[in-house]
Amino acid sequence: MNTIEEIAKVIKNAKSAAIFTHMRPDGDTVGSALALRRALSLRGVRAEVLNEGPIPARFSFFPPAAEILTAPTFDADVYIAVDSSDLSRLGALEGVFRAALRKKITINIDHHISNTLYAKYNFVRERASNCENIAELLRLLGVRGDKEIGDALMLGMVTDSGCFSHGDVTAATFREAAYAAEMGADVRTVVYETMKRRSRARAELYAEVVSRIRYLLDGKLAIATVPAARLSALGLTPDVTEGFVDFALTVDGVEVSICLLESGKRQYRASLRSKGKVDVNAVAHAFGGGGHTLAAGCMLFGELEEVIDRLNYCVYQHAGEV
Repeated sequence: MNTIEEIAKVIKNAKSAAIFTHMRPDGDTVGSALALRRALSLRGVRAEVLNEGPIPARFSFFPPAAEILTAPTFDADVYIAVDSSDLSRLGALEGVFRAALRKKITINIDHHISNTLYAKYNFVRERASNCENIAELLRLLGVRGDKEIGDALMLGMVTDSGCFSHGDVTAATFREAAYAAEMGADVRTVVYETMKRRSRARAELYAEVVSRIRYLLDGKLAIATVPAARLSALGLTPDVTEGFVDFALTVDGVEVSICLLESGKRQYRASLRSKGKVDVNAVAHAFGGGGHTLAAGCMLFGELEEVIDRLNYCVYQHAGEV
């Protein structure tokens, strides 16, 4: 694996760059990519940000998010993936990045311990958010930040850290947040738009999901389920469920919270969170997923009760003395 200094040296020589975000984009991948794009543009580098599909409406408060494209418009000399643990996370753009591996400079900047180191140059440091890694990189690039960069970095740090409440938040997290604030980041707006604001339909769905949480393993495991039919009936898209998984961790006795989002027939996208006694990255890995010790994700297939039983047993296996 490379050092962040080596990554900065490679990027300093770039004339153009394509920056890739992961499918079903969250605030961290969006913030990482847009902060890096702005920094490169300030250095005179032609750069664009790519994602396989539309960016969730909750990021519309940040105008640069509307400039993210679904396909490259030029042949860049450097291809950079941010906040993506493996190539499959790029979704429909995986093939574009994979083709670049054969003839272009490719860079992978991430904070997931499950990262597969798929690029030519790889920098992975586990932190509460990948925007912390990007902030460090920007200083090495010698970029004098502005409000756009500050807002982008704050977007990633606020969302991936649960508004600085997760167990992997460190002093370094707050130092990077201060760095973004010094650039002019509007913390109040970022927190409100990403963590607090919700439509009536989303509020209704949230209430339904929370009221039906199932508690297993003597209350140590909580599993919430979001039926696809309810999303459709309320006119909502899957991205509105981000953050639903965090509620159960506020319940006394719960050590692991899981939210199952029905994404197809006999298909569930699982988001896992832990207070720290159970490594949910290991749980997710058992089902072909991954992430962090405290936050991870995976896909499961089968009838709902079968999926719940398998998760229950796997968490039990990893719970140890909890």
